[in-house]
Amino acid sequence: MRGYADDVPSFLFKTEPTEYSYAHLARHGRTMWNGVSNALALIYLRQVRKGDSIVIYHSGGEKRAVGLAIASSNPYPDPKLKDPKRVVVDLEPDRALANPVPLAIFKTDAVLRTVDLVRISRLSVMPLTAAQLKRLLQHAEG
Repeated sequence: MRGYADDVPSFLFKTEPTEYSYAHLARHGRTMWNGVSNALALIYLRQVRKGDSIVIYHSGGEKRAVGLAIASSNPYPDPKLKDPKRVVVDLEPDRALANPVPLAIFKTDAVLRTVDLVRISRLSVMPLTAAQLKRLLQHAEG
């Protein structure tokens, strides 16, 4: 388990848990995060750097932040696609959140309601400010 510093960039990655969940990441120990096609989400994904903190958010029926991961690579072209605009990032699990943080908290918390998750619900990759990550972790630690 690592600490989360104000100077380490962080992001939130959304996933449909029936397709790939945080439990899958924890079990596999590493994954290539692919399948991002939205133009804005790709812009954000290209900003991720090795060592950045990643919050894993389950969409679909769960709608909650469930775990933390670490970017274990910089972005690189998706090896499965011929489109140079599509990039991927490798992730390693850090830890599951003791108390998953539901979308309802994001919507009502003064700091978390500024996360793009609330404003742009279809976005699958988004940056988090240090204050947003700190507040999310406060909720997760109960």
